[in-house]
Amino acid sequence: MTGAVNRTVDVLVVGAGPAGLAAAARLATTAAGRYRIEVLEREQEAGGVPRHCAHGGFGAIGSDGSVGSVGSGRTMDGPGFARRTARAAVVAGATVRTGVSVTGWAGPLTLDVTAPTGLERVTARAVVLATGARERPRSARLVPGTRPAGVLTTGELQQSVHLYGVRADRLGRRAVVVGAEPVAHHAVRALRRGGAEVVAMVTEQPYAPRPYAAPPPPLLRGTVVTELLGRGRLTGVRLSRPDGRDVTIRCDTVVFTGDWIPDHELARAGAVPLDPGTRGPAVDGSFRTASAGVFAAGNVLRGVESAAAAAAEGRGAADAVLRHLSGEPWPVGGVPVVPDPPLAWVAPNRITTGAAARPFLLRVREPVVRPVVEVAQDGRILCRERLLGTAWPHRSVRLAGAWACEVDPAGGAVTVLIAA
Repeated sequence: MTGAVNRTVDVLVVGAGPAGLAAAARLATTAAGRYRIEVLEREQEAGGVPRHCAHGGFGAIGSDGSVGSVGSGRTMDGPGFARRTARAAVVAGATVRTGVSVTGWAGPLTLDVTAPTGLERVTARAVVLATGARERPRSARLVPGTRPAGVLTTGELQQSVHLYGVRADRLGRRAVVVGAEPVAHHAVRALRRGGAEVVAMVTEQPYAPRPYAAPPPPLLRGTVVTELLGRGRLTGVRLSRPDGRDVTIRCDTVVFTGDWIPDHELARAGAVPLDPGTRGPAVDGSFRTASAGVFAAGNVLRGVESAAAAAAEGRGAADAVLRHLSGEPWPVGGVPVVPDPPLAWVAPNRITTGAAARPFLLRVREPVVRPVVEVAQDGRILCRERLLGTAWPHRSVRLAGAWACEVDPAGGAVTVLIAA
């Protein structure tokens, strides 16, 4: 890259969200000045999505002042979580640079960077991809109709309300929220706090938990948005109901929620292999990808989990990075872990020698009551476990990972399925 400044660091973390900041804080604290840790963030402020999520549930402050854990301690709202995790990384000794964009790869562990000070080419001994996830925009959801004002994603709504102070009723007065995941309920709250009326929640799922907002808006299950109406400004949405009827709801705002996808463009540009189920980088239990020296952690792996869960993965990746810097061999090959429908994905999704023993996260495509999960390789059952409760498409279920040590490194793919 002509005119670029060439620099070297020990660890380069791309993304200053919960996973990237937690990884940087753990690395800098543990390394105690032995390694140079640098975090790059394209936004003007570190913290990631929690910055504009003004509600609770973002982990806890531990008795030792640590952040991002779940359990004892005082829980935080999103902006508080973002501020504390960013401060923790800086205090630990990591360099956090904002307003800096990574534009591509110049080598296996060399990234091209555009910063306010100019072009850079940064080479590291280890790269941690923590680029997070994003909501699929309306255009990618292939919803027919016009392109009027009043069509938002949750991120657009929350940024407008919580970052820029726009009242929700300035965005619209009658709103329809599309989705039934937890983020949809937060959208309902944001709209109501700003003075807008939520006339309905709509989900394609035939079964979905009842809205927990009080009073709950009408929930239309098994319903598909087939058309957006209006020119200049949204005037309504046309819906297809489970019985085949078409109905129209009058509204001036629609918020599409959920449908998270990993922000994996940088991984793809660097030819880091992706998992077909999660659509994020394929990793083992130590968050190692198939590209030597490249780690990935947080919501870039599979869409969205909680900020506390992403931060825990960042800390796990940091531990693996430190072992790598100390000379631990990089695994060659690996056995893929493949989900069988109705499972949508499983993560981690590679089994390698020497990987950390971690629980596996599973997501289903449709609700399953008390599923029996079976793990097998080449006809040999490695694990069979009944999970309590109902597995919902919007919530991961956790499967103990002790069976991973029984996988034959020379065998075929490991299959995870819901047993009949």
